[in-house]
Amino acid sequence: MKIIDTHQHLWDMDLFSFTWCKHQPVLNRSFRMQDYLEAIQGLNIEKSVHLEADVDEPYMLDETRYILKLAEDPTNPLTGVVACGRPEDEGFREYVEKIAGHPALKGIRRVLHTQPDAVGQDPVFVENVKALSSYGLSFDICVLARQLPIAINLVKQCRNVTFILDHCGVPQVKEKVMDPWREHIRAISRFPNVNCKISGLVAYADPKSWTAEDLRPFIEHVIESFGWDRVMFGSDWPVCTLSATLRKWVETLSFLTENESPENRQKLFYENAKRIYRLA
Repeated sequence: MKIIDTHQHLWDMDLFSFTWCKHQPVLNRSFRMQDYLEAIQGLNIEKSVHLEADVDEPYMLDETRYILKLAEDPTNPLTGVVACGRPEDEGFREYVEKIAGHPALKGIRRVLHTQPDAVGQDPVFVENVKALSSYGLSFDICVLARQLPIAINLVKQCRNVTFILDHCGVPQVKEKVMDPWREHIRAISRFPNVNCKISGLVAYADPKSWTAEDLRPFIEHVIESFGWDRVMFGSDWPVCTLSATLRKWVETLSFLTENESPENRQKLFYENAKRIYRLA
């Protein structure tokens, strides 16, 4: 089965600073393209989308240009880039102008679960996200489950923007808490311009004892809510290594969807990503 990985990260600590990694010893080292190629060996991952990794703000532009340059190399699977950005800043559009137009640039992401809730509700933030449609760029939503109402409010005001909800909206997998996450997923899925990435769940599961069945209710609810045309596989590598290898996560999701039609599984693992992220 062909796979597009819609959520891979790279970070090179010899080039840029990622302060948040200091709080995660397993992740507090460089993860370069060669490491990713080794992680996906034998998995038939034909293309990938790089998601910004919350680089320290002074390095945002240089790091984005570095990743875009990597995407020009035909010897690796990287074909799409979702760049970092600060929509809460007045100078956001000026920043986007500096990177817009590169064929590999597909969207922008701002990690909101590390920020005060007010950031994602600020009128400047909303207007800047709304402006992404004029650049042909999407916006990846990265929020905690309790922040899903903020995401819903953002989507409601930006009907012309394509959104991708990362990590199934970050449910409390380890604690097995389904509500109110479940209803919030139903609510945000009602907007046809929102898609959902089935990714990140293993990082929120019990790292020592999670099983496929722990993930099943969350995955099945997302697919039921969004349908097979608006869901995509993402590895969340190397963050997934907090609980699983990339291979184990692929195998787990494959197992959990093994009774579905080949057409639906190909949508999940390949076709939807190619369409939604506009990959060559």
